[in-house]
Amino acid sequence: MPRPALDLLHGTVDLLVLRTLAWDPMHGYGVAQFVKQRTDGAITLESAALYQALHRLEKRKFVKAWWGITDTGRRAKFYELTAAGRTALKEQTSDLRAYMKALYLVLDAR
Repeated sequence: MPRPALDLLHGTVDLLVLRTLAWDPMHGYGVAQFVKQRTDGAITLESAALYQALHRLEKRKFVKAWWGITDTGRRAKFYELTAAGRTALKEQTSDLRAYMKALYLVLDAR
């Protein structure tokens, strides 16, 4: 059964966050900057959506958080992927790839 559009949107943001945190723990601004740089600016994560995703992922125990100091000396909340988060990343990546494959079948239909 297809997920509602809002779930797909949330799932996509969640997946971007999980994938980014698979590289290294980082604070929210770092996650946003990584995604923006990695996509050459094609995807920008709005603060509200990003922090809602981080809170969702923390609640689901896919990420854990702690307070630390950034490279610029500011206090920030850092996020790290958990073992459950790594499992979710693999599953969600597989789900999104299957969805995209189906989407392209429709878009490329003649």
